Amino acid sequence: MYKVMCLDIGTKRIGVALSDYLLMIASGHTVVDRNPENKAIEEILKIARENNVKKIVVGLPLNMDGTHGFQADDCKNFASKIKDYEIIFEDERLTSNQAEENLRNRKVDFKKNKGLVDIESACIILEQYLSRK
Repeated sequence: MYKVMCLDIGTKRIGVALSDYLLMIASGHTVVDRNPENKAIEEILKIARENNVKKIVVGLPLNMDGTHGFQADDCKNFASKIKDYEIIFEDERLTSNQAEENLRNRKVDFKKNKGLVDIESACIILEQYLSRK
């Protein structure tokens, strides 16, 4: 049995979510500072090892018309540096808006802690992936 990890890769932070072992529930885990990049990758690999992760879902920020832009290329470049794990890209269009709405509905003040939005976005992306499986 294994878990699936999800990464919401931004320019400053990376939201991390993990599935349960039944691959049914996504839970927020942490936020990782993106810079320095080598330290961020080390931290992600450590979380993956500690949680028996086999696959890593990476949110792919496509343009609204479905094309790849700079952000999508940046995420793919970052993900290419994560070795020894199956990487799966998942469309993440509008997840940040949905994450903010979810947090507002739960009355969570995220304005001073944007990492909460990144973690919630990673959960949403992972839930999308798990619901298709």
